[in-house]
Amino acid sequence: MDYPEIMLRLTASLLVGGLIGLDRNLHGKPTGIRTLGLVCVGACALTLAGADLATGREADAAAVSRVIQGLVTGIGFLGSGVIIRENGSDRVRGLTTAASIWITAILGILCGMGSWQIAAMALVLVFVLFVCGKSIERALHRRWLDKPADEQRAISLHDE
Repeated sequence: MDYPEIMLRLTASLLVGGLIGLDRNLHGKPTGIRTLGLVCVGACALTLAGADLATGREADAAAVSRVIQGLVTGIGFLGSGVIIRENGSDRVRGLTTAASIWITAILGILCGMGSWQIAAMALVLVFVLFVCGKSIERALHRRWLDKPADEQRAISLHDE
C-alpha cells in the first residue's frame, strides 16, 4: 500500500473520531474531539500495522484478527473509566460515552481496513442514535414509566 492510501485511511479515521467527539463535547460529555480522535486514529494505525499494509506485504488474516481482538478488548478498559455509579442511588452514568469510545475504535478499525461503505453507514447510524435516541427514550419514559401509580396499576391489571 502506498503512503497516500495510508494517509487517507488515517485522516478518515481522524475525521470520523473527531465528529463523534464533537457531538459528545457539545453535549457536555467527558470525551471530546481529541479523545475520540485519538481512539479512532490509534485503532486505524494499529489495524494498518497488523495488516502489514505500511510495508507493502500481503496482510495475514490471522494477524489482523488478533490485532482487532486485542483492540476491542483493550478499548473496554478506556471505556470503563468513564462509567460512574452515583452514590446513594442505582443510577449509572457514562454508558453512552463508554459505548461511543467502543464504536469509535471499531470505526477506526474499519478505516484502517479500507472498509469505507461499512464505516460510512455505521457513522450515519451512530449520529441517528445521537440525534434521535434521547427524544425516543424520553417519549418511551413518559409513556410507560412516568405515569401515576394508580394508572400504572390499572395498565398492569389490564395487561394480565
